[in-house]
Amino acid sequence: MQNKWEENKIEFLVIDVRNLTSNFLPMILKKAQGIEINNGICVVQSFEPKPLYSALKDLGFHEQMTDKISDNEYRVYAYRTEMKEISYEGGADMPFKPTAILNFKVIDDDLAGTVVDFWETIWDKNDPAIDLKTKLMLSMSNAIGAGRYRQATRELIKAYSLGLSVEELDELFSLFAWNQGIGHFSSQIGPSTVFGVYKYIKKREEEGWEHRKILDEVMEKFGDKNPNVGTLFKKE
Repeated sequence: MQNKWEENKIEFLVIDVRNLTSNFLPMILKKAQGIEINNGICVVQSFEPKPLYSALKDLGFHEQMTDKISDNEYRVYAYRTEMKEISYEGGADMPFKPTAILNFKVIDDDLAGTVVDFWETIWDKNDPAIDLKTKLMLSMSNAIGAGRYRQATRELIKAYSLGLSVEELDELFSLFAWNQGIGHFSSQIGPSTVFGVYKYIKKREEEGWEHRKILDEVMEKFGDKNPNVGTLFKKE
């Protein structure tokens, strides 16, 4: 049975991001925050933007539907039933949404859709056996083992936003030294951005900073604007 709000979805604010190649999520969430209860938004994308669903739910857009207009046009309608503030913990403003998907969109919309489906299977699974923070720690460890320090940095910051402690980080980096070897740790991991984030967090916590304040400053210094962390090409 059709919800009553679906009859009025044509009146929703439309945000068309099909031609955007930058991280459009902050813009969408900012506009969504201004929507009143019993109203909604419509996001238009050339593939089904599944990572958007949980972010909008965290803002109180609990009722959603997606119309596939064509192979290259999806319309996501989200209806707000509750006023909620954006939060790292809830997921809407968790650092580093999967912006790399936009790189696949440049190649082919179908490829981007396939990547989104794979992302959903791994990171947005219902009732997962492994909690998200642990998954991020495992992903970070795997990335460091493979020398992918950009990915490792992003996973560390996301895990920290979900409560990863300095004590856990201490043990993780001890394991990296053990498994990778002292020489490799000294020449590769020690000078890396991911180790820099770890040192920064540890220093701020020792100084008594609040978790959210640390996270905000980490994102300012080590967010997508940092060339060693971002996943989208930026002109000099």
